[in-house]
Amino acid sequence: MNRSRTKTPAGVNLPALRHHNAALVLDLLRAAGAEGISRLELAEGTGLTPQAVSKITARLREDGLAAGAGLRPSTGGKPRTVLRLVPDAQFAVGLHLDRDGLTAVLVDLAGRPVAVTTAPLDLGAPAERVLADAADAVRDLCAAEPHKPVLGVGVAVPGPLDHRDGVLHRVTGFPQWDGYPLRAALAERTGLPVVLDKDTNAAALALALGGAGGGDFAYLHLGTGLGAGLVLGGEVHRGARTGAGEFGHQTLQLDGPLCGCGGRGCIEALCLAAEARGDRGEAARVLGTGAANLVGLLDIDRVVLGGRTVAADEDAYVRGVRAVIEERAARGGAGGGVTVTV
Repeated sequence: MNRSRTKTPAGVNLPALRHHNAALVLDLLRAAGAEGISRLELAEGTGLTPQAVSKITARLREDGLAAGAGLRPSTGGKPRTVLRLVPDAQFAVGLHLDRDGLTAVLVDLAGRPVAVTTAPLDLGAPAERVLADAADAVRDLCAAEPHKPVLGVGVAVPGPLDHRDGVLHRVTGFPQWDGYPLRAALAERTGLPVVLDKDTNAAALALALGGAGGGDFAYLHLGTGLGAGLVLGGEVHRGARTGAGEFGHQTLQLDGPLCGCGGRGCIEALCLAAEARGDRGEAARVLGTGAANLVGLLDIDRVVLGGRTVAADEDAYVRGVRAVIEERAARGGAGGGVTVTV
């Protein structure tokens, strides 16, 4: 649940990293799907020795997380035993705490939703009330599927935040959350391990793991706020202090409207103001200006748009963002061949 990579890193043959190595093997099993994968391929994909892989897969089979998927035809040697993930052996709960709503989902090991609930949420309410709503959502999902063992909870919230320590920073518009240890507090309430990340990072990771294509890309989320999730070099890029992706608060207009972050002329404020007055074309061009800046700065291959505001008129936002990027490229800047999708 706390994997930040979109490619499988090399394993380490140390007993202290047993759980880490098992996670690498599980991730390859997940990616292989129903067709399965051989132990030799697992060793090649993780960098672990064949002996280490054999021990890990034996434990996974004993725990019911992996099962045999038949034999591969021989290519001159002994036929290879193929293993597959057992998706319904374990489950996890995902929570999205947005500024005005809470979404909870129960998923299996393959990431497939089993149950989903939504409810209103006031992120500006006292922390204890928000925490109680989140814990209740976890309990309700677990109670609805009492025979499905739950591994833990993944929480996505607006940033900025400290991904390593599970602590929120000054969420735009809700500075009272600054320094709140949400991960520890929710773990205590639910009795389950909890992973905390920015909602935009979680979305970018889901896109990458879901086979959205290779290469470097930015996921831009415009909803009640504006943020980015960056996938660079096959990994979600969080930065040295895990605060990367605060895309909405780059200044485009020095004397622009006041933003909830305290600055003026931020992309977020300009986009939302244009939407509020019904000028969606202007909102899309503002978003496109920020996207073009990212393309020029990071030399990314794709820009992926999402969020409820984009969903209200996907075509308008794709056209507007693409037009600005192409205009920049035509003037000799970066952006040639960059795709813009929803």
